Amino acid sequence: MSVKAFELVPAVERELLMGDKARINIECIECCGKHLYVGTNDCFIHHFLLEEHATTKGMLSYTVQKLLFKYLGLKKPVEALKAASALERIIVLCDATVSVIDMITLEPVPSGGAKIKGVAAFCVNENPVNGDPFCVEIGVLSARRRTVQIYMVYEDRVQLVKEVNTPGQPCAVSLDGYFLCLALSTQYMILNYSTGAAQDLFPYDSEERKPIVKRIGREEFLLAAPGGLGMFANAEGISQRAPVNWSESVMGAAVCFPYVVALDEGFVTIHSMLDQQLKQTLSFRDGHILQDFEGKVVLASTKAVYVLVPLPLERQIQELLAGHRVEEALALTEGVRRNIPKDKFQILHKRILQQAGFIQFGQLQFLEAKEHFRTGQLDVRELISLYPLLLPASSSFARCHPPLHGFADLNHLAQGDQDKVQRCKRFLITYLGEVRSTEGANGCREDVDTALLKLYAEQDHESLLDLLASPNACLLADSAPWLEKHHKYFALGLLYHYNGQDSAALQLWVQVVNGDLQDSTRSDLYEYIVDFLGFCSNPDLVWKYADWALQRDQTIGVQIFTRRPVGQDQVKEQKDQVNPDDVITYLGKHSQALLLYLEHLVLGRRIQVRTYTGLQNIFHTPRFTSLNFPWCLVFTALSLSVCLCLFECDQLFLERATLHGKLEEHDKALHILVHQLKDFPAAEAYCVWCSASRDPAYQQSLFHLLLGVYLDRDLPSSTVTGELEMAAVDLLNRHGEVFDAVRVLDLLPEGWSLQLLRPFLGRALRGSMHACRTSQVALGLARSENIQLQHDRLKQRRSPVLVSQKKGCVLCHNTFSEPDCVCLPGGVPVHTHCAAQRVVRDSPTRRQLANSNNHT
Repeated sequence: MSVKAFELVPAVERELLMGDKARINIECIECCGKHLYVGTNDCFIHHFLLEEHATTKGMLSYTVQKLLFKYLGLKKPVEALKAASALERIIVLCDATVSVIDMITLEPVPSGGAKIKGVAAFCVNENPVNGDPFCVEIGVLSARRRTVQIYMVYEDRVQLVKEVNTPGQPCAVSLDGYFLCLALSTQYMILNYSTGAAQDLFPYDSEERKPIVKRIGREEFLLAAPGGLGMFANAEGISQRAPVNWSESVMGAAVCFPYVVALDEGFVTIHSMLDQQLKQTLSFRDGHILQDFEGKVVLASTKAVYVLVPLPLERQIQELLAGHRVEEALALTEGVRRNIPKDKFQILHKRILQQAGFIQFGQLQFLEAKEHFRTGQLDVRELISLYPLLLPASSSFARCHPPLHGFADLNHLAQGDQDKVQRCKRFLITYLGEVRSTEGANGCREDVDTALLKLYAEQDHESLLDLLASPNACLLADSAPWLEKHHKYFALGLLYHYNGQDSAALQLWVQVVNGDLQDSTRSDLYEYIVDFLGFCSNPDLVWKYADWALQRDQTIGVQIFTRRPVGQDQVKEQKDQVNPDDVITYLGKHSQALLLYLEHLVLGRRIQVRTYTGLQNIFHTPRFTSLNFPWCLVFTALSLSVCLCLFECDQLFLERATLHGKLEEHDKALHILVHQLKDFPAAEAYCVWCSASRDPAYQQSLFHLLLGVYLDRDLPSSTVTGELEMAAVDLLNRHGEVFDAVRVLDLLPEGWSLQLLRPFLGRALRGSMHACRTSQVALGLARSENIQLQHDRLKQRRSPVLVSQKKGCVLCHNTFSEPDCVCLPGGVPVHTHCAAQRVVRDSPTRRQLANSNNHT
């Protein structure tokens, strides 16, 4: 999983440093801004000025100018150099002595108090606890004692502020705040010089190899551990990062986030701090120094100095993306978040997420691609533009530059694989459906909705109609030809309707219903058109297509008018309504539809008939009879008095009779049925209909009323014809059980023969005899029951009956409050009133009488 993260660039060549002196070697280096200081084994300090330059490839190169060199007057190597830029001083370790020299002139500080003797090593506290900006805090390892001394270095003096004893002889130290990270002879440890708290880390043998103690951040250190591991440890002695696996012979290490750079005998290795993997290896012979200075990694062999220049972060990430190493690229981006200004990072991060999304899109990893597109706030048109012809011709979109991917279009991406093409289209449908109502579609809703419509139409997707039936931004100019191309005429009509072109929509749909155009989207398109016209706000369109709809099917076509809203003022025509009078007149040539419309007005709208002139005209039209129109249903909703007024001068006798019946004017109704219609079966049926669910007395009075109409003595004698007499006879003979025989005999003319009334009289006599005998049976049963009760009463008097307030009646379950009681068979006492109610309810005589009636 390699990546090119650094390039090794020469900084100070051998000839510039030492000329032809073969025995001079580099012992230490220090870099402060553009200033490079080199200490050699012959006790010289060389001062160089490094100037950075960018090459045509965007990389860095250096030009070096030697400013000064200084001999320290000893015959010992210069072991360490540390710059204190705030003081314009350089702290030098040479011959076990720490001294301070001027950064510019390299001359020693005049005061003799600026020296520390007996020093094995020292380090600068880059996170000092002292707030004085004009001093530098250093930690000093004693060459002869097990101590660490804390000094404050000023321009002309040094001051001891703390001395801390250690368990063993320290050989390497790094300082951060109050925390000392020490390499003893056998182990590493963390020591708080303020509190004295100590924390052992892990063992280490300093005799086998050089220890490494490197501060890499606030209260965090990098250590060379056994087994060739680079271990991280914080001030609490805890490792919060996984170790990196470097070689056993590492002699120097540095951190250039997010990489750990290590130097061994022949190579420079670069590991990622994010996944601990080896990312790059550089060959480097004779190297013995590796240090980082304010993010600049400097290496030195014994003869020359080099700078390890990091490649631009974006270039590293682009190389990872070019190798389709998406996760590594994203991890690297996230890892350097804290090293990049927030605004710049957000721009970089979004672009990398978008690129990663396209890489995974090309690999058909749609879930991952969608997440990266969403998080990276991708302009969705970047994705749509891959699909030929989906973006509207009027779209002003241009792809991002530099491009986010290397695909010309979807065909290029799929390389002729149609299954891959279809999968990509299905993904785009899902993605566009999710983002069209979010901020991701802001400013490009027309492009998104138009592309989605085209995909729906091409894929015959069920959501096409949902898109067009809901608020959308589909462009008509682009969408209409596409829908026509794919024979989606019903959908095209919806698009016309959404854009206020109802006339074009209806014209298209009518062609489909008539078979001129083929579209199987809706098998009920005719019913849909009728429903559409029923709610259409343009009356002109309603009248234009109503005749077409009625010619196909009057029962369905009339719904154009029955579904239309009617305002409170039903006579006044409103903007989006049609006048019911006009509808009634228009439907005159469609009789079935007219009848249904009238029924709708009466039953559905509960209107008053007289409010519509057209409806009044229909009522008075002679061609309509009771057989063409369900008047009996209309009467249930109309004002009956209004109906009677309308029918007063008409020949609609049956309807008038029905209305009189509704008004309980039975004599008038029967008079019409008998004398005007002469429909005697209808008169009998009328009596049966009106007396249904009524008591026998009501039924008897109704039939007597009919008989009275037949035998009306107030009419001229010539009026009561033989036909009426025969009707009366038939009525008596068929319904004799309903009549009161005595009242009937009083009504009958004296001249009628008994033979005509034989069936009636026979049934009347049988009924009278049955009633008499039934009464006699009931009387006998009552007497028998009375005798039995008297017997039981006498029998019960022979033995006492005990009642108390604690004993309850078995019939009502209430206790006895007084001694009066009766006994049921078996001697069970009950309240007197409870026994009386039971006798009335369950009297054997009543039951037997009822049974006898049934048998009769």
